[in-house]
Amino acid sequence: MTAHLSTADRGQATITDIKAMRLDSGFCLVRIDTDAGISGYGECGDLDGDLVRASILTHGKGGARLPHLQLVGKDPLDIGVHHHNMFYAYRQRPAHIMVCSGLDMALWDLAGKLLGQPVHKLLGGAMRTELELYSHCPHFDLTDAGAWAEAAANLKADPHGFRTFKVDIHDAIGVEMQEYTPSLSPGDIRKIRRSYELAREHLGDEIDIIVHCHNELDTPSAIAVAEAVEAIKPIYYEDPLQPGFSENWLALRKATTIPIMTGENIELPEGALPFLQHQAVDCLQPDIISSGGITGTKKIADLAALYRTPITLHNVSGLLMNAASQQLAASVFNCPRIECTRRADRLEWAVPNPLLVKNGKMQVSNAPGLGVDLDPGFLEAHRYKGETGWA
Repeated sequence: MTAHLSTADRGQATITDIKAMRLDSGFCLVRIDTDAGISGYGECGDLDGDLVRASILTHGKGGARLPHLQLVGKDPLDIGVHHHNMFYAYRQRPAHIMVCSGLDMALWDLAGKLLGQPVHKLLGGAMRTELELYSHCPHFDLTDAGAWAEAAANLKADPHGFRTFKVDIHDAIGVEMQEYTPSLSPGDIRKIRRSYELAREHLGDEIDIIVHCHNELDTPSAIAVAEAVEAIKPIYYEDPLQPGFSENWLALRKATTIPIMTGENIELPEGALPFLQHQAVDCLQPDIISSGGITGTKKIADLAALYRTPITLHNVSGLLMNAASQQLAASVFNCPRIECTRRADRLEWAVPNPLLVKNGKMQVSNAPGLGVDLDPGFLEAHRYKGETGWA
């Protein structure tokens, strides 16, 4: 179980070490230790353990040209200072963004444990006590009506009670995710139209559909897809164009009335700003691991709120990511829902799994930090090949 400081000692801790360990599922975890005997945990996505440790050496242990910015020896509660030093004092690359995001997540977990409070309390309090979720349709030939009947029945029978599902266009045209030549043919568009008509027919009007892309389309193809699926009234059209802002997004915005969503590959608030300034999308979908940790993603949410733009949270990662997304979303007024895989409450990193999902909603934890007590035995038994443990 998680240890807690006495009231008199809260806030009196120093970071002593930072370690990482990759699991056999691919997820790489980070751990920040303190002289108070309390540790905070974060998640960095599917990254090589040695790469994560090299980044920790740079950003956490003063192993590069700016040793005074290291986390070791510092107060873990100075999260804003640490966030600035990790994300802005150093020139960034995508892998470093993910590692630093995991460290930021661990700092918030640590802060909550040190202060005996859930992260959402430290972020300003809970706007809601449960979160609406959306999940994922399985992969199959979406043009096959018989396969749709079976898949829809299984989705509706899922005990989690999800009422919104992502349906991927690459399954409609029979190609690999993110690897397709961007220009779609008229035949491709006909397959997409038919696939989403079948989705609506078999899922019914009571279930919302997200048309799910992976930034792989050119502008004419994205507009053609929007026209093809408009009749089924999707709740969102996700990531049809390249990740960064360009005038292509404005061309798509002017061509369709479907709500457009993007953001899982946007880094920090400056990556989100042009989308908001140009009103190019209807919803932003940042990912805590890719967008700057809890601190950076909270800044994106606050910035979006100034433009009356909602956010969701992209979340297809492990137990810590689920918990971090839950805590952040609970504290953000303009976050009506978050993503959640159908396996999230079955991840065995902690015993018991703290995620409570029912009727398509997740209950917000009030336990200290991220609310996750990791099971050391499970982590040790599921180390990635070549990992020697926390190092």
